[in-house]
Amino acid sequence: MSKYQTVNHHQLELLEREVSIKQPAKRINIVSLKLVRESSVLYRERQIKSPEDAYKLLKPFLVEADREKFVVVCLDTKNQPTAINVCHVGSLNASIVHPREVMKAAILSNSASIIVAHNHPSGHCEPSREDIEVTKRLVEAGGIVGIDVLDHLIVCPDRYLSLKEKGYI
Repeated sequence: MSKYQTVNHHQLELLEREVSIKQPAKRINIVSLKLVRESSVLYRERQIKSPEDAYKLLKPFLVEADREKFVVVCLDTKNQPTAINVCHVGSLNASIVHPREVMKAAILSNSASIIVAHNHPSGHCEPSREDIEVTKRLVEAGGIVGIDVLDHLIVCPDRYLSLKEKGYI
């Protein structure tokens, strides 16, 4: 029994030493989050019904770019675009995309679903291994937060490729 008392007494001494070392209080920021509208575009079709509709909407954002751009189109419950976010601008042949950054715009826009797209400045529309892996990760992340990833388009100057049509989604 005395063995237990000694251990407890020793533990109390350690706790007393830790408490006696005073640290200044930590300041915690109080924040709010909101989207900032940079500009807007008119979309006559109002609703995205196919990969071709999405391509027509995104072509002006992606075709002329000299570097890879990764774009998120936020959609409401009727597949009407509510916001377009340029999520990442990469290099000539790469764009590092993280699901956290993609879903951030979708969550702040109260999106029911999203369509993601990026360009291939080289003009070759075939998906890379990384394109396919990112798509799978985005679908998983969307499932967790309740936002469907409807498609991932690769946009080239004269054509596009839908990863949904190719069976990756």
